[in-house]
Amino acid sequence: MAELHEIEVTAAGWRADKLIAEALPELSRSAVQNLIRDGHVTCDNKIVQKSTKLAPGSVLCVEIPEARPLDVKAENIPLDIVYEDDDLLVVNKPKGMVVHPAAGNYDGTLVNALLYHCGESLSGINGVIRPGIVHRIDKDTSGLLIVAKNDTAHRHLAEQIKAHSFTREYRAVVYGKIREDGTVDAPIARHPQDRKRMAVQNTPNARNAVTHYFVTKNFTGFTQLRLRLETGRTHQIRVHMAYIGHPVAGDPVYGPKKVITQLHGQCLHAGLIGFIHPRTGEYMEFEAPLPPYFTDFLKTLHAEDE
Repeated sequence: MAELHEIEVTAAGWRADKLIAEALPELSRSAVQNLIRDGHVTCDNKIVQKSTKLAPGSVLCVEIPEARPLDVKAENIPLDIVYEDDDLLVVNKPKGMVVHPAAGNYDGTLVNALLYHCGESLSGINGVIRPGIVHRIDKDTSGLLIVAKNDTAHRHLAEQIKAHSFTREYRAVVYGKIREDGTVDAPIARHPQDRKRMAVQNTPNARNAVTHYFVTKNFTGFTQLRLRLETGRTHQIRVHMAYIGHPVAGDPVYGPKKVITQLHGQCLHAGLIGFIHPRTGEYMEFEAPLPPYFTDFLKTLHAEDE
Protein backbone atom coordinates (compact mmCIF):
# COMPACT_ATOMS: atom_id res chain seq x y z
CA MET A 1 0.00 0.00 0.00
CA ALA A 2 1.24 3.49 -0.84
CA GLU A 3 2.36 5.73 2.01
CA LEU A 4 0.98 9.29 2.14
CA HIS A 5 2.66 12.26 3.86
CA GLU A 6 1.20 15.75 4.23
CA ILE A 7 3.67 18.58 4.75
CA GLU A 8 2.46 22.03 5.72
CA VAL A 9 4.23 24.97 4.08
CA THR A 10 4.97 27.43 6.87
CA ALA A 11 7.07 30.03 5.05
CA ALA A 12 7.44 31.57 1.60
CA GLY A 13 10.20 30.63 -0.82
CA TRP A 14 10.32 26.87 -0.25
CA ARG A 15 10.99 24.70 -3.29
CA ALA A 16 9.08 21.42 -3.31
CA ASP A 17 12.17 19.20 -3.48
CA LYS A 18 13.95 20.98 -0.62
CA LEU A 19 10.88 20.98 1.62
CA ILE A 20 10.40 17.23 1.11
CA ALA A 21 14.07 16.54 1.80
CA GLU A 22 13.81 18.56 5.02
CA ALA A 23 10.59 16.90 6.19
CA LEU A 24 11.40 13.33 5.12
CA PRO A 25 15.14 12.79 5.72
CA GLU A 26 14.88 9.05 5.11
CA LEU A 27 14.40 9.77 1.40
CA SER A 28 17.54 10.30 -0.68
CA ARG A 29 17.76 13.33 -2.96
CA SER A 30 17.35 11.16 -6.04
CA ALA A 31 14.30 9.45 -4.49
CA VAL A 32 12.66 12.84 -3.90
CA GLN A 33 13.39 13.88 -7.48
CA ASN A 34 11.96 10.62 -8.80
CA LEU A 35 8.75 11.05 -6.77
CA ILE A 36 8.28 14.55 -8.19
CA ARG A 37 9.14 13.44 -11.72
CA ASP A 38 6.64 10.58 -11.57
CA GLY A 39 3.79 12.81 -10.37
CA HIS A 40 3.62 11.55 -6.78
CA VAL A 41 3.83 15.06 -5.27
CA THR A 42 0.86 17.44 -5.36
CA CYS A 43 -0.10 20.77 -3.84
CA ASP A 44 -3.76 21.83 -3.79
CA ASN A 45 -4.50 18.80 -5.99
CA LYS A 46 -2.04 19.96 -8.66
CA ILE A 47 1.10 18.05 -9.60
CA VAL A 48 4.20 20.08 -8.74
CA GLN A 49 7.68 20.28 -10.20
CA LYS A 50 10.86 20.26 -8.11
CA SER A 51 11.36 24.00 -8.61
CA THR A 52 7.74 24.92 -7.81
CA LYS A 53 7.61 27.71 -5.21
CA LEU A 54 5.07 26.93 -2.53
CA ALA A 55 2.72 29.42 -0.88
CA PRO A 56 2.62 29.62 2.92
CA GLY A 57 -0.40 27.79 4.33
CA SER A 58 -0.60 25.30 1.48
CA VAL A 59 -0.16 21.57 2.04
CA LEU A 60 2.21 19.41 0.06
CA CYS A 61 1.06 15.82 -0.40
CA VAL A 62 3.76 13.21 -1.01
CA GLU A 63 2.74 9.71 -2.05
CA ILE A 64 5.43 7.05 -1.63
CA PRO A 65 4.47 4.03 -3.76
CA GLU A 66 4.62 0.55 -2.34
CA ALA A 67 8.14 -0.85 -2.52
CA ARG A 68 8.80 -2.78 -5.68
CA PRO A 69 11.49 -5.43 -6.20
CA LEU A 70 14.90 -4.18 -7.22
CA ASP A 71 16.04 -5.74 -10.47
CA VAL A 72 19.42 -6.74 -9.11
CA LYS A 73 20.64 -10.28 -8.58
CA ALA A 74 21.90 -11.60 -5.26
CA GLU A 75 25.56 -12.61 -5.32
CA ASN A 76 27.51 -14.70 -2.86
CA ILE A 77 30.18 -12.10 -2.16
CA PRO A 78 31.94 -12.33 1.23
CA LEU A 79 31.10 -9.47 3.59
CA ASP A 80 33.13 -8.20 6.53
CA ILE A 81 30.25 -7.81 8.98
CA VAL A 82 31.31 -5.98 12.13
CA TYR A 83 27.89 -6.19 13.81
CA GLU A 84 24.44 -7.60 12.98
CA ASP A 85 21.05 -7.96 14.65
CA ASP A 86 17.40 -8.06 13.54
CA ASP A 87 17.36 -4.33 12.74
CA LEU A 88 20.69 -3.48 11.15
CA LEU A 89 24.18 -4.45 10.07
CA VAL A 90 27.48 -2.62 10.24
CA VAL A 91 29.64 -3.60 7.27
CA ASN A 92 33.32 -2.87 6.63
CA LYS A 93 33.38 -2.15 2.87
CA PRO A 94 36.63 -2.79 0.98
CA LYS A 95 38.21 -0.26 -1.36
CA GLY A 96 37.01 -0.78 -4.93
CA MET A 97 33.51 -2.01 -4.10
CA VAL A 98 30.59 0.08 -5.36
CA VAL A 99 27.77 0.47 -2.83
CA HIS A 100 24.74 0.48 -5.13
CA PRO A 101 24.30 -0.80 -8.72
CA ALA A 102 24.40 1.89 -11.41
CA ALA A 103 25.44 2.25 -15.03
CA GLY A 104 28.65 0.29 -15.54
CA ASN A 105 28.38 -1.42 -12.15
CA TYR A 106 25.40 -3.77 -12.13
CA ASP A 107 27.07 -6.59 -10.22
CA GLY A 108 29.75 -7.07 -7.61
CA THR A 109 28.30 -4.27 -5.48
CA LEU A 110 27.57 -4.15 -1.78
CA VAL A 111 23.86 -4.34 -2.60
CA ASN A 112 24.35 -7.57 -4.58
CA ALA A 113 26.14 -9.05 -1.57
CA LEU A 114 23.49 -7.83 0.89
CA LEU A 115 20.68 -9.35 -1.15
CA TYR A 116 22.38 -12.73 -0.85
CA HIS A 117 23.20 -12.36 2.84
CA CYS A 118 19.91 -10.85 4.06
CA GLY A 119 17.34 -12.01 1.53
CA GLU A 120 14.12 -10.04 2.06
CA SER A 121 15.14 -8.72 5.49
CA LEU A 122 16.02 -5.25 4.23
CA SER A 123 14.33 -1.85 4.30
CA GLY A 124 12.15 -0.78 1.37
CA ILE A 125 12.28 2.97 1.77
CA ASN A 126 12.46 5.19 -1.37
CA GLY A 127 9.70 3.29 -3.16
CA VAL A 128 11.97 0.47 -4.25
CA ILE A 129 13.36 -2.44 -2.28
CA ARG A 130 16.89 -1.22 -1.71
CA PRO A 131 18.92 -3.03 0.91
CA GLY A 132 18.74 -0.41 3.61
CA ILE A 133 21.46 1.89 2.34
CA VAL A 134 21.14 4.73 4.84
CA HIS A 135 24.37 6.46 3.76
CA ARG A 136 27.10 5.72 1.23
CA ILE A 137 30.82 5.95 0.80
CA ASP A 138 32.64 6.23 -2.51
CA LYS A 139 33.81 3.20 -4.46
CA ASP A 140 37.48 3.80 -3.62
CA THR A 141 36.86 4.77 0.00
CA SER A 142 37.04 1.86 2.41
CA GLY A 143 35.35 1.48 5.75
CA LEU A 144 32.17 1.26 7.79
CA LEU A 145 28.61 1.53 6.53
CA ILE A 146 25.36 0.93 8.40
CA VAL A 147 22.59 -1.01 6.66
CA ALA A 148 18.95 -0.98 7.83
CA LYS A 149 16.96 -4.22 7.78
CA ASN A 150 13.55 -2.59 8.12
CA ASP A 151 11.90 0.75 7.42
CA THR A 152 11.62 1.73 11.08
CA ALA A 153 15.36 1.34 11.60
CA HIS A 154 16.02 3.19 8.34
CA ARG A 155 13.93 6.19 9.43
CA HIS A 156 15.49 6.36 12.90
CA LEU A 157 19.00 6.28 11.47
CA ALA A 158 18.20 8.83 8.76
CA GLU A 159 16.82 11.19 11.41
CA GLN A 160 20.06 10.87 13.39
CA ILE A 161 22.07 11.81 10.32
CA LYS A 162 19.86 14.86 9.81
CA ALA A 163 20.25 15.85 13.48
CA HIS A 164 24.06 15.37 13.32
CA SER A 165 23.92 12.85 16.17
CA PHE A 166 25.25 10.10 13.89
CA THR A 167 29.02 9.79 14.38
CA ARG A 168 31.18 9.32 11.27
CA GLU A 169 34.93 9.53 11.60
CA TYR A 170 37.45 8.98 8.82
CA ARG A 171 41.19 8.41 8.55
CA ALA A 172 43.11 9.99 5.68
CA VAL A 173 46.49 10.99 4.37
CA VAL A 174 46.53 14.36 2.60
CA TYR A 175 49.12 16.30 0.66
CA GLY A 176 51.19 18.94 2.46
CA LYS A 177 51.86 19.71 6.09
CA ILE A 178 48.96 20.65 8.36
CA ARG A 179 50.26 21.79 11.73
CA GLU A 180 47.03 22.32 13.69
CA ASP A 181 43.56 20.86 14.00
CA GLY A 182 40.83 22.78 12.24
CA THR A 183 37.38 22.95 10.69
CA VAL A 184 36.23 23.52 7.13
CA ASP A 185 32.79 25.14 7.01
CA ALA A 186 32.03 25.65 3.33
CA PRO A 187 28.86 24.85 1.32
CA ILE A 188 29.02 22.23 -1.43
CA ALA A 189 27.10 21.90 -4.70
CA ARG A 190 27.44 20.15 -8.04
CA HIS A 191 30.32 21.55 -10.11
CA PRO A 192 28.90 23.99 -12.68
CA GLN A 193 30.92 22.54 -15.59
CA ASP A 194 31.70 18.95 -14.59
CA ARG A 195 28.54 17.17 -13.36
CA LYS A 196 30.57 14.25 -11.97
CA ARG A 197 32.35 16.53 -9.49
CA MET A 198 31.30 18.57 -6.50
CA ALA A 199 32.72 21.96 -5.51
CA VAL A 200 32.61 24.57 -2.76
CA GLN A 201 30.12 27.17 -3.95
CA ASN A 202 28.02 30.01 -2.57
CA THR A 203 24.99 29.39 -4.75
CA PRO A 204 21.28 28.84 -3.91
CA ASN A 205 21.65 25.10 -4.57
CA ALA A 206 24.70 24.67 -2.33
CA ARG A 207 24.17 22.76 0.91
CA ASN A 208 26.00 23.55 4.14
CA ALA A 209 28.92 21.23 4.83
CA VAL A 210 31.18 21.04 7.89
CA THR A 211 34.27 18.87 8.31
CA HIS A 212 36.44 18.80 11.44
CA TYR A 213 40.01 17.51 11.07
CA PHE A 214 42.62 16.50 13.62
CA VAL A 215 46.33 16.02 12.93
CA THR A 216 47.62 12.52 13.68
CA LYS A 217 51.13 12.69 12.24
CA ASN A 218 53.23 14.79 9.86
CA PHE A 219 55.43 13.32 7.14
CA THR A 220 57.56 14.96 4.49
CA GLY A 221 55.00 16.33 2.05
CA PHE A 222 52.00 14.60 3.69
CA THR A 223 49.84 14.66 6.83
CA GLN A 224 47.86 11.84 8.39
CA LEU A 225 44.48 13.06 9.65
CA ARG A 226 41.45 11.97 11.59
CA LEU A 227 38.30 13.68 10.25
CA ARG A 228 34.82 13.92 11.72
CA LEU A 229 31.81 14.77 9.58
CA GLU A 230 29.17 17.13 10.91
CA THR A 231 27.28 16.84 7.62
CA GLY A 232 27.44 14.16 4.93
CA ARG A 233 27.55 15.72 1.47
CA THR A 234 28.72 13.87 -1.63
CA HIS A 235 32.56 13.77 -1.73
CA GLN A 236 32.58 16.13 1.29
CA ILE A 237 36.00 15.30 2.74
CA ARG A 238 37.64 15.12 -0.68
CA VAL A 239 36.17 18.48 -1.74
CA HIS A 240 36.90 20.24 1.55
CA MET A 241 40.49 19.08 1.80
CA ALA A 242 41.17 20.09 -1.81
CA TYR A 243 39.51 23.43 -1.09
CA ILE A 244 42.02 24.25 1.69
CA GLY A 245 44.95 23.11 -0.48
CA HIS A 246 45.45 19.65 1.01
CA PRO A 247 43.73 17.11 -1.27
CA VAL A 248 43.53 13.50 -0.19
CA ALA A 249 46.53 11.47 -1.36
CA GLY A 250 45.74 9.33 -4.39
CA ASP A 251 42.52 11.19 -5.22
CA PRO A 252 42.20 11.07 -9.04
CA VAL A 253 39.42 13.66 -9.16
CA TYR A 254 40.32 16.40 -6.68
CA GLY A 255 44.05 15.78 -6.29
CA PRO A 256 47.03 16.72 -8.50
CA LYS A 257 47.25 15.33 -12.03
CA LYS A 258 50.15 13.04 -11.08
CA VAL A 259 48.24 10.42 -9.09
CA ILE A 260 49.85 8.08 -6.55
CA THR A 261 49.09 4.85 -8.38
CA GLN A 262 49.97 2.47 -5.52
CA LEU A 263 46.87 3.67 -3.63
CA HIS A 264 44.40 2.82 -6.43
CA GLY A 265 42.22 5.74 -5.38
CA GLN A 266 42.03 8.14 -2.45
CA CYS A 267 43.68 7.25 0.86
CA LEU A 268 40.46 7.63 2.82
CA HIS A 269 38.98 5.16 5.30
CA ALA A 270 35.67 5.38 7.21
CA GLY A 271 37.19 4.12 10.43
CA LEU A 272 34.54 4.80 13.06
CA ILE A 273 30.75 4.90 13.16
CA GLY A 274 28.44 5.61 16.08
CA PHE A 275 24.65 5.79 16.38
CA ILE A 276 21.71 5.29 18.71
CA HIS A 277 20.19 1.87 18.13
CA PRO A 278 16.67 2.39 16.70
CA ARG A 279 15.10 -0.30 18.90
CA THR A 280 17.04 -0.25 22.19
CA GLY A 281 17.96 3.43 22.37
CA GLU A 282 21.53 2.43 23.26
CA TYR A 283 24.44 4.36 21.76
CA MET A 284 26.68 1.97 19.82
CA GLU A 285 30.09 2.66 18.31
CA PHE A 286 32.27 0.54 16.05
CA GLU A 287 35.78 0.98 14.70
CA ALA A 288 37.50 -0.67 11.75
CA PRO A 289 41.31 -0.98 11.65
CA LEU A 290 43.26 0.66 8.86
CA PRO A 291 43.27 -1.58 5.76
CA PRO A 292 46.51 -2.87 4.18
CA TYR A 293 46.63 -0.27 1.37
CA PHE A 294 46.56 2.47 4.00
CA THR A 295 49.13 0.94 6.36
CA ASP A 296 51.45 0.09 3.45
CA PHE A 297 51.38 3.73 2.34
CA LEU A 298 52.16 4.88 5.89
CA LYS A 299 55.13 2.49 5.95
CA THR A 300 56.39 4.04 2.73
CA LEU A 301 56.12 7.53 4.21
CA HIS A 302 57.87 6.43 7.41
CA ALA A 303 60.70 4.87 5.38
CA GLU A 304 61.17 8.02 3.31
CA ASP A 305 61.48 10.11 6.48
CA GLU A 306 64.13 7.91 8.07
